[in-house]
Amino acid sequence: MNKKKIMVIFGTRPEATKMCPVVQELKRHPEWFESKVVVTGQHREQLHQSLSHFDIQPDVDLALMKDNQTLAYFTSSAIAGLDHIVAEDRPDLILVHGDTQTALCGGLVAFFNKIPVGHIEAGLRSHNKYSPWPEEANRQIVDVVTDLLFAPTSIGKDNLLREGYRGNHIFITGQTAVDAAILTNKTDYQFKEHRLISLIQSEKRIVTMTAHRRENYGRPMENMFAAIRRVVDEQPDVSVIYPVHLSPTVRELAFKMLSGHERIHLLDPLDYPDMINLLSRSYLILSDSGGLQEETTVFNKPLVLMRDTTERPEAIAVNAVYLAGTEESSIYEITSRLLGDSDFYDRMTKARNPFGDGQASKRIVNILAHFFGFISILPAKFEG
Repeated sequence: MNKKKIMVIFGTRPEATKMCPVVQELKRHPEWFESKVVVTGQHREQLHQSLSHFDIQPDVDLALMKDNQTLAYFTSSAIAGLDHIVAEDRPDLILVHGDTQTALCGGLVAFFNKIPVGHIEAGLRSHNKYSPWPEEANRQIVDVVTDLLFAPTSIGKDNLLREGYRGNHIFITGQTAVDAAILTNKTDYQFKEHRLISLIQSEKRIVTMTAHRRENYGRPMENMFAAIRRVVDEQPDVSVIYPVHLSPTVRELAFKMLSGHERIHLLDPLDYPDMINLLSRSYLILSDSGGLQEETTVFNKPLVLMRDTTERPEAIAVNAVYLAGTEESSIYEITSRLLGDSDFYDRMTKARNPFGDGQASKRIVNILAHFFGFISILPAKFEG
């Protein structure tokens, strides 16, 4: 049987970190697959840092990112660029990931060219189309055109079944983010960002913070920053490390509200290995991120989620994540409690990881092998 051509499309750093383990696994089976990596450049420097970490060179880079790009600009440019590549290459299947504009465009272009789609991280839902925005709608649109729905957990599968997707097209694989985090965290890791070395070696409790979501621009983000500054003022043994997103909107507000405090350290975005190893060495995390909800559970670090909704309820259900909302008072209160109540903190650190066991990429590649007839038996599903 002839090997099959798999085109893997992604464009942001989070996609790269979650897709690179799958690409590596595809490359372990040259008898089955010929893989081609196409990146849109939805992120620029951050994307290529992650590719370099996993020793993966893209076969095609559309390099579409520009300053202050709009969703309309990027979407139209990515669809046009990807359509040319897909029409010329004619892969046997296209893999996309998650809920980004790149995932949306890759799924639509595959559909336009009548090429099967595999959607990694399918089925996540917040049930609010504006939160996360535009990701909630992107993910649902991609699922509509998908042939192989790789749901990380049973909750994702249940969401898809309720929406009418056929069960034999849905596979529970676990999260490839867990695969990547396990591979990347090292006890003897040497940080590339030199300021992290002294900060982590200090006697302070490290709180790592991220904030970047579009729906949190304005008052919600002001609330986050006010809460964390208040916490640090009251907790002399706490230092905050905040790798500030490259968004001009985020950076302007972050430096306005948080700079000048000796224990709040505003850094440029970290490369993926630095970030993972920082998370594993932190006391707790504050974030509005999607992916960090998965990565922090790998290291049993409590996460205060500064959002009003989440498409990853599994972590809340096992008490690994606390959904704090975006009001200053709620963020302040739960963070202060975690820093002051050791029993409450310990309960969150004992939560099991509901997202994966480090084998998601292998499951996905074996499901692809089964789909194309290379193997006769499907791999066992992930039991979260």
